[in-house]
Amino acid sequence: MALHPNLDPELRAGMEQVPFAAADMALSFETLAGQRAQMNAMMAAAPAPDTRVSIENRMVPGPEGEPDVRLRIYRPEEQGEGRPGLYWIHGGGMIIGVPEIDDAMMIDYVERLGVVAVSVDYRLAPEHPHPAPVEDCYAGLVWTAKNAAELGIDPDRLAVGGASAGGGLAAATVLLARDRGGPGVAFQLLVCPMLDDRNTTPSSHEFAEAVVWDRSANLFGWSALLGDRAGTDDVPPYAAPARATDLSGLPPAFVDVGELEVFRDECLDYARRLAQAGVSTEFHLYPGAFHGFDIMVPGAELSRRAQQARMSALKRAFRR
Repeated sequence: MALHPNLDPELRAGMEQVPFAAADMALSFETLAGQRAQMNAMMAAAPAPDTRVSIENRMVPGPEGEPDVRLRIYRPEEQGEGRPGLYWIHGGGMIIGVPEIDDAMMIDYVERLGVVAVSVDYRLAPEHPHPAPVEDCYAGLVWTAKNAAELGIDPDRLAVGGASAGGGLAAATVLLARDRGGPGVAFQLLVCPMLDDRNTTPSSHEFAEAVVWDRSANLFGWSALLGDRAGTDDVPPYAAPARATDLSGLPPAFVDVGELEVFRDECLDYARRLAQAGVSTEFHLYPGAFHGFDIMVPGAELSRRAQQARMSALKRAFRR
């Protein structure tokens, strides 16, 4: 794969140190089980996090009539009460991933911000198409808010966040909370969110080839979640938040995205429409950056800037 001429030089150099092949991105219903098994094996083989942060897995009630949902709870070493809370949703294109993939990130938030973080293990498509993933995420949020005192969380300082597919699910979960009169959400942290199943923006066509998550992968992820409905008029905003026509009354938002990724234009548009709807919104477009750049090349200056911007945005939100 030819690298984009706008690729940040430091990211380009970092990629040369990362064993990565575009072929690893090839997705199909036939290979998905094997790819999940490979990820799970890597997670199982990884050493336990070297941290004093307390990590607990807990099963909580899922959506009505559905199985319980696993939450992974991260708490500071020193017990306390009235701490900020971060309810987190992992990425993986709606089709892969577990909360453990974000252990390092959650531990960092807990250690640096003193928050209690709660990460949800939602059901994955295609075995569990919409609305299963977002309903699991919403059920976990409801439980977290109801049990805020036990968790040591200040319910008035509860943020919802996620990255990639998790960012899209975070946006959808916040929409559900608004429309159902559910838990109050103080802030939404949407990291390169996957928002639009239609795949009609210029960037969705531009990146037929990409370092991570190209057009074909995106089409596959949405097809897994929505089946034949993907791209049609029969898609609700709780599946694809870009479909929402009313963004008013939502909590303050942070949205970021890389210049060189499929999601660029849908994230730009969502941030613009949030602001126009009266939602206080911070937006970052990282030049020369691809999807997940800060995970693949964490030491690059651009990656450190992105990580710090998210941390700072949460700090400001939790001071309110």
